[in-house]
Amino acid sequence: MPKFYDKVDVLKKPGWLKIRLHRTPEWSEVRQIVEKHNLHTICSSGMCPNQAECWSRRTATFMILGDICTRGCRFCATKTGRPLAPDAEEPRKVAESVALMKLRYVVVTSVTRDDLPDGGARHWAATVEAIRSQNSDAVIELLIPDLDARPDLLDVVIASKPGIIGHNIETVERLTPVVRSKAKYRTSLETLRYLSDQGVVTKSGLMVGLGESDDEVLQTLHDLREAGVRIVTLGQYLRPTLEHYPVAAYITPEKFEWYRLRALEMGFSYCASAPLVRSSYMAEEALQSVKSL
Repeated sequence: MPKFYDKVDVLKKPGWLKIRLHRTPEWSEVRQIVEKHNLHTICSSGMCPNQAECWSRRTATFMILGDICTRGCRFCATKTGRPLAPDAEEPRKVAESVALMKLRYVVVTSVTRDDLPDGGARHWAATVEAIRSQNSDAVIELLIPDLDARPDLLDVVIASKPGIIGHNIETVERLTPVVRSKAKYRTSLETLRYLSDQGVVTKSGLMVGLGESDDEVLQTLHDLREAGVRIVTLGQYLRPTLEHYPVAAYITPEKFEWYRLRALEMGFSYCASAPLVRSSYMAEEALQSVKSL
């Protein structure tokens, strides 16, 4: 990963990005379950600002296929390198944890595994099947890598029948080569379009504050909607460390609300848009909105 360290160009965070911690007994219980089963969560690996709040509501986003990604995106706090072999017991461990947490809505994501012939697709399907075997009433949402937009691999994930399949576009087309690594803007759209064409409820998210223009954000929303995406999230990019890509601007809550209204005008069923919104934040609310249509 290229070094972006710059002691001068460090913007001061505005007041609306201050986070109140909610470390309740429920938060402690969720943490103990995650640690006991040696599970990975994007809540921790991605340094999510909503971790304390979500864990206090007894929700968590499980991260499967290890905690080392084969890609080195310049915005992401997840470790990059050579991953270990997938843990064959991981689907069972996740399913047991879901049962212990008494979750009715489960979000699962993963690192990208370009080292695996199937990109981890079969492991994804096994995880969904394991969760459903122990938690028949739980709704399962997946946030998957692009899987190179390969229909044969996407079909494996689709066949496990999760409630929602998401894939994040992350940023506008112009900034994709700078901010993401191997991922391509058009490949992400192809992945989402294929999923949508198969009748899947699809979801995507992007960060703002990386130097994009309003017109570029609107174009990205248009591209996502044209690809059949029904749920979209927008949140402020927060630089994990000074070695990651710098923040170009902190976007006001008013502008986020403007983006939300524009997205709904384009025909999205649901749009969550606010500085601290992340792709899995309040995910159940989004699905209920889609079901009510």
